[in-house]
Amino acid sequence: MPNRKAKAQWNGNLESGKGNMSFGSGAYDGDYSFKSRFEEGDGTNPEELIGAAHAGCYSMALSGALAEEGFSPESVQTDAEVSLEIVDGDPAITTITLNTVGNIADIDDETFQEIAEAAKKNCPVSKALAGVNIKLNATLQS
Repeated sequence: MPNRKAKAQWNGNLESGKGNMSFGSGAYDGDYSFKSRFEEGDGTNPEELIGAAHAGCYSMALSGALAEEGFSPESVQTDAEVSLEIVDGDPAITTITLNTVGNIADIDDETFQEIAEAAKKNCPVSKALAGVNIKLNATLQS
């Protein structure tokens, strides 16, 4: 499997500096700042990018897990809410809440919930973020 790349550059001090992050594929290039990360400012932040990665990975993991169990998902949509809080005086990502809606025919909610929970545990990004409390709200839409 290929290695994926991203890069970031920060210029200046923490509070008045600014930076840029980009993907090696060229699919994204954007600015970030102290305000976009810790307040409400223009640009992105690492937490949004982690959230996007987690939502994308989880949607794929759930679709794959459903298919392995013999179901044909029409769609899986996930959004991720990443909580950045001060812990022991330092910023820390404490919780990621995955809110997913699966449109799958011929599956009952109990089975969907079991597969959704297993996919959360097996998602590569969930595994990479094992030190973070990951919550799941899974809704079946059929």
